[in-house]
Amino acid sequence: MTDGWLDLRQVRRAFARSARDYERHDVLQREVESRLFESLDYFEGNPARVLDVGCGTARGTTRLKKRWKRAEVIALDLSLPMLREARRNAGWRKAFNRVAADALALPFPDRSLDVVYSNLCMQWCEEPGSFLAELRRVLKPGGLLVASSLGPDTLGELRAAWEEADPGQPRVGRFADMHEVGDAAIAAGLKDPVLDTDHIVLEYPDVRGLLHDLKGLGATNADRDRPRGLTGKSRFRVMVDAYERERRDGRIPATWEVVTMHAWGMPEGAMPLYGGRETRFEVIQRREPRPRG
Repeated sequence: MTDGWLDLRQVRRAFARSARDYERHDVLQREVESRLFESLDYFEGNPARVLDVGCGTARGTTRLKKRWKRAEVIALDLSLPMLREARRNAGWRKAFNRVAADALALPFPDRSLDVVYSNLCMQWCEEPGSFLAELRRVLKPGGLLVASSLGPDTLGELRAAWEEADPGQPRVGRFADMHEVGDAAIAAGLKDPVLDTDHIVLEYPDVRGLLHDLKGLGATNADRDRPRGLTGKSRFRVMVDAYERERRDGRIPATWEVVTMHAWGMPEGAMPLYGGRETRFEVIQRREPRPRG
């Protein structure tokens, strides 16, 4: 995560700055969280240890603790400010542990967790393979992994508007598609991954409202090759004017492609598959964006 396209220091700075006001902007995160929790019904029995990877302010962790009251539930995030905010959601009746760590170097033994949950964290890794391999490492045989990420259609309107204003410059982040995530899950050794993709459209009164939300989430551009310094007023105006052409019924849309997955821990004695083999996984549903206008 340090030598490729992703600027990890920028990721840390952005989430640190956004921690205090994060929950004012996390509409998308809450919607995806509700969908992920439906997949938790696949886990039968009572897990002993549950991990929330990339917990943010730990709203999801709180729901995990409420669901499995007797389990040891752990909230893990790279950002210390996020974990400090998470303490507000960890009352004495629903207490959980908080751990500051990199998702690619989890501080847990192999095969030590019954359920691993991760909501919209995967896209902050350069590629899904290393992330999913680490989650598979800590997952018990037969344990459940439930995760989500963003797909390449995410913020397509903003990407197109910036391309018109500043051609060739990486102004919006990079996101792996559903097939890349599925192939990575198989290569990591996860069992029977099932993936779904959906498009969620949020609406804003203007472009600045969208940009304010992105900053409040810490979802800023962390590409190492991103333009540095202030954006000129004229270039920004061109971007806004281009985006305004998407306006319908007095609002502008922002599309998010969400990839969700559930899979199982590798059986005892099995080895993960790496290399250039063709892999297969099940897609349970694919829903296209709703028409605009």
